[in-house]
Amino acid sequence: MYETTEELAALQELLDRSAAGAGPHLRGIISEERRLGAAEVSRRLTGMCLLVVATVTADGRPLVGPVDGYFLGGSFWFSSGRDSVRMRHLAARPAVSATHLPGEDLAITAHGRAELFEVADPAYARFRQAMLDEYLPKQGPAFEAWLEAENPLGARIAAQKMFTFHLEP
Repeated sequence: MYETTEELAALQELLDRSAAGAGPHLRGIISEERRLGAAEVSRRLTGMCLLVVATVTADGRPLVGPVDGYFLGGSFWFSSGRDSVRMRHLAARPAVSATHLPGEDLAITAHGRAELFEVADPAYARFRQAMLDEYLPKQGPAFEAWLEAENPLGARIAAQKMFTFHLEP
């Protein structure tokens, strides 16, 4: 887990507020026993977790694509090339949605605004280290060299709503 007691409390408040504001259809699917609490979300989302991220084009069309996501401090984080379509969309229109959906038994969805940052900025060392922890064992020092050369932008999703769903096996 990467969350402090305060971050878990804020995440739980977000999860509770989101569930309370959901419509009847969603509440019928995500019943109380199918929701995850903040501590369980944090426990399940360690390391890299694939996200499907939706951005908005200039003419209002959605654009969806996968990214390597990380759940840190109660928020989803990801990065991409600074010249990527995704990051250009988020720079112009920061509205974003993301879902982690590893199978039909778990889904975690966040809706909010993307806060862009420089991955190399020391203020975001926690995120950079999470990337290194994931990929150095798999790719060796070449990953860190690539990360330095690529100089990607990062995004933290400042969630305004977050929904969780799980089914026990």
